[in-house]
Amino acid sequence: MSTPGYPVHVDATLDTGHLSRWLWLVKWLLAIPHYIVLAFLWVGFFLLSVIAFFAILFTGRYPRAIFDFNVGVMRWSWRVAYYTYGALGTDRYPPFTLAEVPDYPAHLTVDYPEHLSRGLVLVKWWLLAIPHYLIVAFLAGSGLYVAWDTTQGDGAQWTWSSGLIGLLVIIAAFALLFTGRYPQQIFDLVLGLNRWVLRVAAYAGLMTDEYPPFRLDMGGQESVAGRVAVPATPAPPASAGGGGMTWSAGRVIGVVLAALVFLVAGGFLAGGTTLAVADQSLRNDAGYLMTPTETLATGSYAIASEPLAIDSGTTGDVVPQSLLGEVAVRASTTDGNELFIGVASASDAAAYLSGVEHATLVDFREVDGEATPVFQETTGDAPTVLPGDTDIWVASATGTGEQELAWEPESGDWAVVVMNADGSSEVAADVSIGATAPVLTGVVIGLLVTGGILLLASIVIVLVALYAGRNNTQKEGLSQ
Repeated sequence: MSTPGYPVHVDATLDTGHLSRWLWLVKWLLAIPHYIVLAFLWVGFFLLSVIAFFAILFTGRYPRAIFDFNVGVMRWSWRVAYYTYGALGTDRYPPFTLAEVPDYPAHLTVDYPEHLSRGLVLVKWWLLAIPHYLIVAFLAGSGLYVAWDTTQGDGAQWTWSSGLIGLLVIIAAFALLFTGRYPQQIFDLVLGLNRWVLRVAAYAGLMTDEYPPFRLDMGGQESVAGRVAVPATPAPPASAGGGGMTWSAGRVIGVVLAALVFLVAGGFLAGGTTLAVADQSLRNDAGYLMTPTETLATGSYAIASEPLAIDSGTTGDVVPQSLLGEVAVRASTTDGNELFIGVASASDAAAYLSGVEHATLVDFREVDGEATPVFQETTGDAPTVLPGDTDIWVASATGTGEQELAWEPESGDWAVVVMNADGSSEVAADVSIGATAPVLTGVVIGLLVTGGILLLASIVIVLVALYAGRNNTQKEGLSQ
């Protein structure tokens, strides 16, 4: 529906006299199939927009096949919004197609740009569009929200939150419910607001270099230079964007599949990059990945960890060794006392602490934004044997200042115990634990390689879809 004026054309016809009083109450349910399909289509829209970005940057042209697909996604979304709570302007169920449907009451077309600025593409979708984004946030909002708020100390109260479009549509819906009529003035305003939003969406989608006007063109048909534009003949239904390549269901599915693979690839690459950064930046000078230091304090004679179960799943210790490497426990006293830290099997540690008053660290709880240790206290007496005088420890360290023990883990249940070296009460220490985690390098490489392969696969799938569509379009042209 080409018209003069701004290159994004949004038109709609109100189904006067054909709107159900009550159907709008369940349209959210009826539209669920469209919401599911559109979720996948918008993933494809994002991927193809990235490709279009680089195409415009290097060639100054928006690939026509990609343009047609992206316009089709916007058109489909507009029809669903017009049917549902973006306008409630029709009860006719939206068609499942990217193409223009001439007899449907809602239409969206975008004039294809023969050339786009290669420099402008770098800034228009984020920097230049910021003023419009602020307005669109007010117009579209986050959807209507109405609730009975009981969280306030002074009693319950009604609260609501909505974009202007959502609020106006709800008002129109109640008018429709009680009078059977959709107020024409509200319809004209809702269409103008939606037209503003869709123009900004097309501009941010790189489909035009013409800056969206700060103008509210109300009514079902666009207003151009103070007059109502008369729509021209709609584009043939076979074309998703008003011309160019035909987007068959198979090619659309191919693009959606490529987009999903692209997202998975992004997840692998992001995960690999994050782990690589952590591997390089979080290791200490000794090569350990350490946890944050936490202050542990108790009035009893010892602090013990809960049993740490290491199960290799084999007859040896290959799995824990490959996963953890060497484990380090660091502790420094906060009161100047000589400190003891040791690792023992959970059973030996339990036997040593049997009858001894001690605290078992079971959790950390956030209090005022800080992690606070949670202990399970066990009553008893002072230890009869000093920690350094028993041979149950597989690794231990004793002294003043910062102490560190290194331990190569084996299969079994283990416990870490922190005590004053002289066996006295009032144990307080700053403790952290870490491991060399040699397997992390392999994980990083695996994630990055897998992500790279999936990224290439997504690009190949997109190119196949685009190339197949171009070939078929050329064949159709030769046969005519």
